[in-house]
Amino acid sequence: MNKFNQILVEAKKHFVNARGSHDFDHVERVLKMALHIGKKEGADLEILKLAAILHDVSRKSADEQKGKVDHAREGALAAREILEKFKIAPAKIAAICHCIEAHRFRNEIKPCTLEAKILFDADKLDSIGATGVGRAFLFAGEIGAKLHNAVETDISKTAEFSLEDTAYREFMVKLKYIKSRLQTREGRRIAKSRHQFMVDFFKRLNKEITGKI
Repeated sequence: MNKFNQILVEAKKHFVNARGSHDFDHVERVLKMALHIGKKEGADLEILKLAAILHDVSRKSADEQKGKVDHAREGALAAREILEKFKIAPAKIAAICHCIEAHRFRNEIKPCTLEAKILFDADKLDSIGATGVGRAFLFAGEIGAKLHNAVETDISKTAEFSLEDTAYREFMVKLKYIKSRLQTREGRRIAKSRHQFMVDFFKRLNKEITGKI
């Protein structure tokens, strides 16, 4: 078994009983998207592959603590331990850990390398479009949120991990901004149709919720 496959086995251990919205299926989708973009952009695919499979190793812990810890920072520390265990070169470890600590949307650490920018885009692309809508509703169900917020609800005054943390809230506070935050040409290209799908979906949902359709 080569080192990548050994690290893959190690990474999967962190996703036992993980929530469906951030399970290893998500990791595998991010890996595929990262490789797609990486080939287009001329990235170091070894760094990208390892960063992709390790980027959410601390997500389960963060979810259990209702987001009180930064899973990107914690994930970079956990990934470093795994990579050192398998004797990955120090320079590659540093590059991979930067990708991981910079992949979070709500994070002041900006992706500085091509590989970090690609991982950021690949992860964000999985949170928009049809997959993103599905994941947003899945997450809302996991934390016990409602189907939709009342018409008079001020989204800016609602809280994460609450009854009001609906898929629509996620769209309003995060998902609708993703298209403008992407870092690569290919990522931005892919985001266009995915973004429009979400806009159309939530526009229709709002009409149905208010009885207009």
